[in-house]
Amino acid sequence: MKILDRIFGSYEGETVTEYTLVNDYGMMVSCLNYGCVITKIVVPDRQGNFENVVLGFDTFEEYTEWSPYFGTVCGRVAGRIKGASFELDGQEYHLADNDYPNHLHGGKKGFDSVIWKTEIIEDENAIGLKFYYHSPDGEEGYPGNLDTTVTYILNNKNELEISYESNTDQKTLVNLTNHSYFNLSGNIKRDCSEHILKLESDRFLELNDALIPTGRLLDSKNTPFDFKHGRRLSSGLNSSYPQNVLVGNGYDHPLVFTKEGENTIILSDEESGRSLFVTTDQPCVVLYTGNQLAGPFSISGVRAENYLGVCLETQGFPDAIHHPEFPSVILNPKEVYYSKTVYRFFANTLGD
Repeated sequence: MKILDRIFGSYEGETVTEYTLVNDYGMMVSCLNYGCVITKIVVPDRQGNFENVVLGFDTFEEYTEWSPYFGTVCGRVAGRIKGASFELDGQEYHLADNDYPNHLHGGKKGFDSVIWKTEIIEDENAIGLKFYYHSPDGEEGYPGNLDTTVTYILNNKNELEISYESNTDQKTLVNLTNHSYFNLSGNIKRDCSEHILKLESDRFLELNDALIPTGRLLDSKNTPFDFKHGRRLSSGLNSSYPQNVLVGNGYDHPLVFTKEGENTIILSDEESGRSLFVTTDQPCVVLYTGNQLAGPFSISGVRAENYLGVCLETQGFPDAIHHPEFPSVILNPKEVYYSKTVYRFFANTLGD
């Protein structure tokens, strides 16, 4: 196992470094000290061809100009906060309205667009990186000095483990996720419409026109949101179901896991034979099928089009601060925010 590094660019006078983790079987994970961005995950298909299975850019300038959160860590709070404001203990806090009139993924300069201090991890069975960021009191409108560590670990089981840990000196909000766009076809040979998704979820959060939860949990049975037995994403992209149409013909919804504790998500692509097993301790996953991805830019030489990638954003419920019935995303002093999600890649051989 080895770790490589190279200068990828510069940002506000600091060097942006790309680190590449390589295990003994050739799986590679590349990431930046800017936004903890995962730029590449290279894994084999059923025929042993190693290809990249996440969306990313070839240059740093493309990330700062075009990136729709490719591979980033989103925080302090992932997702939208209604009205770009919230109340804690009778005090009103006003956030950046970067998704006017709402707040999105931590603000104009959230965790996705800052330089993180980096420490290399090497032991006998795994290699990785520990990223550290100090978010000062008042940054993007949030209260409290928040110290956050994000750790990426690659092992020889072709698993990438991402863990998050935060502590604060004032009551604040924390809800972190990774925003990688997966495409298991490899090197973006096809879009993700024929990917198959399977997970144990019988409810999802209804969204309003601003893509913010209304507070209602809808039953997924007999809808395009029922993934218990596996479902092609195309069934939702082409559906006339109102919630699919609302988000631009696809998915951009929190799917609520049936049980508490560790849950598993399986994403697979039949043609390449690749599958991704995700295990998480979070209560939901925001499924986003890249419905708004089309734009005047290219992704590693491929024109940006809708549905080129699918996000599986394991996290707490979006806009939870405005819904007391949702699991809380409030972090108090002397408490520790901690969560972990593991991504395991494998390929089926023909006939499996």
